[in-house]
Amino acid sequence: MGRQNSANAKVVGAELAAVLPDIGPWYKQPHILRLNLCVISIMMCASANGYDGSMMNGLLALPQWHSFMNQPTGPWLGFVNAAYSLGNVLVYPISAWVCNKYGRKMGIYISWGFLALGSALQTAAPNDGAFVAARFIIGCASGFFLSAPLLITENAYPTHRGVVSALYNCMWYAGAVVAAWATFATRNLDEWSWRMPSLLQIALPILSAPGLLMIGESPRWLVSVDRVDEARLVIAKAHAGGDVHSPLVNFEMMEIEETIRAEREAHSATTWADLYSTPGNRHRLFISYCGVGVISYYLALVLSSVGIKSVDDQTLISACIQIWNLICATSAAILVDKVGRRALFLASGTIMLISFTIVTGLSGSFASTGNAPTGTAVIPFLFIFYLGYDIALTPLMVSYPVEIWPYRLRAKGLTVALMVSLACVFFNTFVNPIALESIAWKYYFVFLAVLVVMLVSVWFGYPETRGRTLENVAFLFDGDEAEVGTGTASSALKQADNARFGEVAHVEESDEKR
Repeated sequence: MGRQNSANAKVVGAELAAVLPDIGPWYKQPHILRLNLCVISIMMCASANGYDGSMMNGLLALPQWHSFMNQPTGPWLGFVNAAYSLGNVLVYPISAWVCNKYGRKMGIYISWGFLALGSALQTAAPNDGAFVAARFIIGCASGFFLSAPLLITENAYPTHRGVVSALYNCMWYAGAVVAAWATFATRNLDEWSWRMPSLLQIALPILSAPGLLMIGESPRWLVSVDRVDEARLVIAKAHAGGDVHSPLVNFEMMEIEETIRAEREAHSATTWADLYSTPGNRHRLFISYCGVGVISYYLALVLSSVGIKSVDDQTLISACIQIWNLICATSAAILVDKVGRRALFLASGTIMLISFTIVTGLSGSFASTGNAPTGTAVIPFLFIFYLGYDIALTPLMVSYPVEIWPYRLRAKGLTVALMVSLACVFFNTFVNPIALESIAWKYYFVFLAVLVVMLVSVWFGYPETRGRTLENVAFLFDGDEAEVGTGTASSALKQADNARFGEVAHVEESDEKR
């Protein structure tokens, strides 16, 4: 018991660990098993982004698609890819408002409608303009999935929060794997070589339906709209098997209520300006961007630049890389509470910098000599680069921004992080084909500089969030000014101590009236 308590304290902090029951293997507890199955289902929302990126990698290698799109090059090719990111960026602020106003689940319902419309239009597209319009609509659908990681993080069992939050974005590669193998399998068909992958992109996100229908609304959102009794029932059902008098439920409810009350007393309304109104928030804003690379959308062009031009080779390499990514990213996500977020970020940046430096050198050598083995040697280093990317940027790109922002700014903070990231994706997907056509491998030096800046930023600006509750992360940024309630939560600890000595734990009369 003592060893388990010590292990839990490293994950969630000593106070919360003191009220956690000794449940044994979580999969033997029906209520936690049910919660985690719901969470896994909702993770499929993240597959939409991965499917699109991987599908476009595959389509770029298909002559049938290029023929349908009238041989797109340069700015037009860039815009074809960037239309998806443009839809994301425009919808994110609306999505943040929706999930704060109507709950975390509403945005996912809306996204399903956009996804169905966009998938149908892209599959049946009569011309290149309709294809681009469909990509924009699907990008809007992905933008409304913003609320999915919030719902997961705010409902997760305390000791599982770090891992399941990190696993969310790893499902990006579940979509990528399906898309890569779909484009590989259909590569020899006529127009259905790209229409079939377009149709299949709705398959994985719709798997989020069972989890969304079975999981409760975010307890933190319910408390924020004064539905306190519902919030207590949601936490009790998910974390304590329905025991509303559980010390764990009391602790979580007291901390959530006090923190949201403190935020309300300090701020009568929440605006976008609040994101940079304090030193702590400016610090959060600084670290809300995770870098993206040239390889993500343009793997086919990168491979072509080193002499690997066969459609079969390009689509097969892309498909294998996506499986590799899924394995690496999920493995890293499981480690977030063992080694910490900072260590993963630093390892990620270091591996990417070294491997991409080698890719740049080999690409330059191939351009000068045309030596085939030199071009082929790029392939293993691309796998190593993706290993580095997957160690931190995949699992923590979403979960870290969700952790560092307080409740009242969490949706807006995540919106900014994703908008900045997607604005860079939009820029990259528009500029990359132009730059690659014009200066080829020399363009990689830009991304080497980005990786250096990322490493320096992580070293000096990214605090470790392991060992804290979602509410207590605020102390890392705001210090004594943190809007976090702790007094009532301490009474839950005393209640837990009484229970250990044989006294019956009870809920305060004021809590029962609520």
